[in-house]
Order: sequence, then structure tokens, then C-alpha cells
Amino acid sequence: MVAYTGIQGQNILIVSSDPSDPTEGQIWYNSTTNLLKGYANIVTNAWASGGNLNTARIYIGSAGTQTAALGFGGYSTANTGVTELYNGTSWTNNPTGLGTARYELAGAGTQTAALAAGGFPGNKTNTEEYDGSTWTTGGVLTTGRGSLKGTGTQTAALVAGGGISSAVTPSAAAEQYNGTSWASAGSLTRSPAKTYGMGSAGIQTAALMFGGYNGTGPGGEGANTESYNGTSWTASPNLNTARYVLGGAGTQTAALAFGGVTPATTGATELYNGTSWTSSPNSLATTRGGLGNAGTQTSALAFGGGTPSISAATEEWTGASVQVRTITTS
Repeated sequence: MVAYTGIQGQNILIVSSDPSDPTEGQIWYNSTTNLLKGYANIVTNAWASGGNLNTARIYIGSAGTQTAALGFGGYSTANTGVTELYNGTSWTNNPTGLGTARYELAGAGTQTAALAAGGFPGNKTNTEEYDGSTWTTGGVLTTGRGSLKGTGTQTAALVAGGGISSAVTPSAAAEQYNGTSWASAGSLTRSPAKTYGMGSAGIQTAALMFGGYNGTGPGGEGANTESYNGTSWTASPNLNTARYVLGGAGTQTAALAFGGVTPATTGATELYNGTSWTSSPNSLATTRGGLGNAGTQTSALAFGGGTPSISAATEEWTGASVQVRTITTS
């Protein structure tokens, strides 16, 4: 039999417990479990069904992670303030909802420290802060609007784009929140201003906004992507599928885009590596726009939205990850 050193040019490390910080491609033998193991890149990249929302709705606000998500506001039979929490399996109604019922609002933060800003109807300027049980009033947006997109945390949030008035005049304005008040964060650079219903990812000082709509009807969908560094906006590579009211998750250099309107609803899913977008062969099972979103590029959540009928469906995304794997030798 050919020795491993003859193939790879290195010995297999023998350890009594698995390394705490292995590198991708590393191989070792665990003498306690008598198992040969390795650290490998496992590619799943697929959506699976999760528990349904208790209240089906579209244009829902969202925050959190795949296993600790928050859904708030939106439109069901009317605009609503209903707030629900997801634990990775099912949704639970919070006893109290938003102080101001609205839809097409921005969300940011976590399940226990979330932010809701703007929304329709009426070009809302309202901001509300959630502490895990109740919503309280926060600072007022400088530019009231709906269909804006948010990212970041409750005390360091960013919102951008959106529409002003019922005619949905696109806004390129961006604002950042410090936990108390909003200040200008410049303007998106895209022209024409396809800023209505973008997707988002990242934090306040390293954000990504993508997709959008310019309010002109079919053909007004955008594939634009822009990056924000805490000071200014820069054009980045476009999405492969132009769309708006889509979901987004992840970071500025590891983002996920899913769903939206093209103008038909879509379940298309794309991954961004900081340089380019790659289309996944696996799309959402329920094609929809105006959906809620949470999580990361490797562990995301999609919920609610329009199909065009209003949906309560939740789907969980499992992406590529590096994991310890047992190596079989027979």
C-alpha cells in the first residue's frame, strides 16, 4: 500500500482530540476515537421548508438570524404591526406589535435588539426600537419614505433608497443611525434611480445594496449593486437577474440575494463574493417578492412575501461551509 506521505508529501498528525482551529484540507488521526478526519468544504446551497408565519403578509420588516429571526409589520388584509419571532423551527406571536402599523419598512439588528424605520402608507418617518418584548419610539428619519432597505444593528444602522409618495418617486438618499438620531449617509450613485425595493447585506460601515426599481413599470427593474464604506457609495458588479423587492443576507463580501419581482415573481438565488455574483441552480421553492429576510450567506431565512398571493411560507438556506468530516478508508 502506498503511504500517505508518498502521495501528499506529509505525515498525518496524530492527536487525542480534534484541532480547535483546523485549516481547510487538513487531515489528522484522532487516537481517542480511532477515526481519520479532515476539514473540508461542504457545498449544499439549497433551500428547505421551515415553519410558516402565523400571519401571512407581504412587504414585511425583518431582522436577526436563521434560528433567531424577527418579522414585523407588513401588509396582510391591511397594513399591520404584528410582530413574530422564529426559533429555527416555528414562529411565535409577540404580545405587542409595532406602535405604528405599516408596510414596506426597513429593518435592522437582531431578534432582541431590532430597528424598524420608515414605511407606507404616508411616507413614514417613524423609527421604533425593539428590546425582545416591546417596541419604543426612536429618532425620526430625515426623509420619510417606504420601500427603503436597512442593514446593520440597532445602534449602528443604515437605510437607503425607497420611494416617496404613493406614486413611488424613487429616492437615492441614505441615512445612518447612532441609536438616537439619523444623519445623512450620502446618496446612491445609480442612474436612473432604481432604488425602490432593493436587497441589502452587511453592516453600517461595510454595506451592500442591490437590485431595485425606478417606478416606470415593466422594464424598470434594476441589477445595480453598490457598496458603502461608511462614507461614500461605489458602484459594484451587477446582479445576474434584475429585480426588486428581493431578499438579502450576509456581508458586503459574502452576500446572498433571493426572490423578488422581474416583473414576474422569481425565486432566483445568487451569491456574491465581493467581486461578482454567481447564480445558484437552486431557487426558492415559493417564488415571491416583498419577502422578509435574515441570516448569512451560508445560513439564511426567507419568509412571507407575495407569490402574487400573500404567503406565510418560510424557507431556510444552507450554503457552503467548512466542516470536520470523518474519512472512511474502506
